[in-house]
Amino acid sequence: MENLIEVKNVSKTFKVNKRANGIPGMVANLLVPKFEQKQAVKDISFSIKEGEMVGFVGPNGAGKSTTIKMLSGILYPDSGEIKVNGYVPYKQRKDYVGSIGVVFGQKSQLQWDLPVIDSFELLKAIYRVPEKVYQRNLERFTDMLNMGGFINQPVRQLSLGQRMRADIAAALLHSPRIVFFDEPTIGVDVVGKEKIREFIRELNRKDKVTMLFTTHDMQDIEKTCNRLIIIDKGSKVYDGTLFGIREKYGTTRQLDVEFKDNCEIEPIKNVEIKQIDELDGRKKRFIFENKDVQINELMNELLAKYNVRDLNISEPEIESIIRKIYSGKDVVL
Repeated sequence: MENLIEVKNVSKTFKVNKRANGIPGMVANLLVPKFEQKQAVKDISFSIKEGEMVGFVGPNGAGKSTTIKMLSGILYPDSGEIKVNGYVPYKQRKDYVGSIGVVFGQKSQLQWDLPVIDSFELLKAIYRVPEKVYQRNLERFTDMLNMGGFINQPVRQLSLGQRMRADIAAALLHSPRIVFFDEPTIGVDVVGKEKIREFIRELNRKDKVTMLFTTHDMQDIEKTCNRLIIIDKGSKVYDGTLFGIREKYGTTRQLDVEFKDNCEIEPIKNVEIKQIDELDGRKKRFIFENKDVQINELMNELLAKYNVRDLNISEPEIESIIRKIYSGKDVVL
């Protein structure tokens, strides 16, 4: 499978105005402005193959938005190379935009006072979408995203979930090969989020659309992507599978045990024991590191010494692992 997105040693620095606080600082800045250099992206490299669904995550200020804007051609890099679908985005933007779709969770491309269908017609004209392709995509997306009940309503009358579904359809009407999603489910209720995720998975499965997500909702990543790129302070800190990040960084495990009777548990080496406030003290949590404790040995010890009713092993959540990476705790990058 070919690489549709190639990013090689890309960096981007912004000149930021720097002034002292208060009115004196404001006056001094007007007379002799001072600036400082802020490096938003530092020597990032990655490639994405056709049909991949990739999560692109990082804390606020990590460089996610800057990278996406360079990929979409809005910004140009100071150094390095970017090629998307055979185009250099910031040099060939006019020809390039027809092959991509962009969905911004906090910024709509729909006309506020017009019915959704009118915005679709306008985008059809802008992208010069053939009538047959437009009608096929319109019928398909209306059905898949359940838009029939509001497609003729003005955008200002839609709920956030309805608007997001319409925005996603709008970004795909011209059948792009690549779609950049920026917080596609932000503020959407649970049912709406699942509808959007289901649509994204189906589109990728049937049409092999390549997708890159930036989001703070890790459920979006876990339910749609197989690969994750993490950046922090402008640099890439992880690029691999969701399974791989659990294996590499998700070293903490927990075992929840429900005992038949309320009992005192003897201390166990390298295991933290916590009381779970339910079932009259009969439920306890055992927390440990993989390298220190073998789960089978721990379970056998508990079963041999105590009357156990139920056992449940929990994997660490992706979100907690990523927080651990951001904080730099117990992580070798």
